[in-house]
Amino acid sequence: MKSLKLCDTTLRDGEQAAGVSFTRAEKLEIARLLSECGVEQAEIGIPAMGIREQEDIAAIAALGLPMKLMTWNRALKSDIDKALATGVKWCHISIPVSEVQLRGKLGLSPAEGLAKLLRAVEYARGLGMAVSVGMEDSSRADMSFLVELVNSLYKEGGIRWFRYADTVSAHHPGQMAGRISTLLGAVPSDVELEVHCHNDFGLAVANTLSGIAAGATWASTTVAGIGERTGNAAMEEVALAWRYLYGGHSDIRAELLQLIADMVITASGRSVGDSKPIVGKMAFTHESGIHVDGLVKDRETYQTFNPAEVGREHSFVLGKHSGTGGVALVLGKRGLEVDPDTAARLLVRVREYAETSKDNVPEALLVEWLLEEQQQAQNAV
Repeated sequence: MKSLKLCDTTLRDGEQAAGVSFTRAEKLEIARLLSECGVEQAEIGIPAMGIREQEDIAAIAALGLPMKLMTWNRALKSDIDKALATGVKWCHISIPVSEVQLRGKLGLSPAEGLAKLLRAVEYARGLGMAVSVGMEDSSRADMSFLVELVNSLYKEGGIRWFRYADTVSAHHPGQMAGRISTLLGAVPSDVELEVHCHNDFGLAVANTLSGIAAGATWASTTVAGIGERTGNAAMEEVALAWRYLYGGHSDIRAELLQLIADMVITASGRSVGDSKPIVGKMAFTHESGIHVDGLVKDRETYQTFNPAEVGREHSFVLGKHSGTGGVALVLGKRGLEVDPDTAARLLVRVREYAETSKDNVPEALLVEWLLEEQQQAQNAV
């Protein structure tokens, strides 16, 4: 299976999430960690936003990271001029490609949109910039127009990299695979396609993986999936799913994923939920007696990959669905032994507490109950 390449857009689309605003120091640290994680390319901002954004982009460029950097721009000369001034030489130029967006946003026909895009690409390349093209709302665009656009830009503009954007989450994985396969089958073989998916139906990761499996080269991601509305495809989920479910390869350093996720989540001021895959607080936490019993006997019974790969470990908590084995395990971690009868009595209290409090039982409280049980046993002698 081929190697997965990531173009991360945490610093562009991720920051577009409502209420998210990274400081320059946070942007620099995120960029540094993305590079350390093994991300090949990062989209780091929108120069047209103003001088502050341009200075932030220039500061990231000044870090001299081995990771390639790009800026996001509209098909306007003024946007391209501002991008050039940042010192980042990779200029991503985006334009709507669905008729509903072309006419609704720009008042253009598909032919007029293509002509506008060609002019912008020629202008940027004339300034010595590397250029990739973003096809906004690709999932609702006519396929014949997408084929025409890619072939025209390839022939007349020398463009090899195109972004297929599922901007409004209009695809399911089967549609994504079919569309990517059809498009790639109608354009030159050295075209590199990037898939950029939003998560309105919870399918951003699935659609991204489906697109890559169908022949796309690049996956567009954000750390922890932050982004507009319901977010984007999560970098950590895409990378590890590609490795473990598709048998593919990526250069992502899994041991750094928790670190960068924690940093981005904190800087964003948002919560991604305790049960967030891979980086969520409860991602490797077990309560069920059946699961705990299986994991204690053989970790392979209830894991697809070892959480140690991402710097995590299985943890066990006590609640309504625990068994006596879980009680013994938690106490054993504290060097305490418990006989089966006592464990059974403690389990009754565990379940009563869980139902009443709607929470797990703190370990210290379990120890306190054990001491009470032992004291009662001594008094009965």
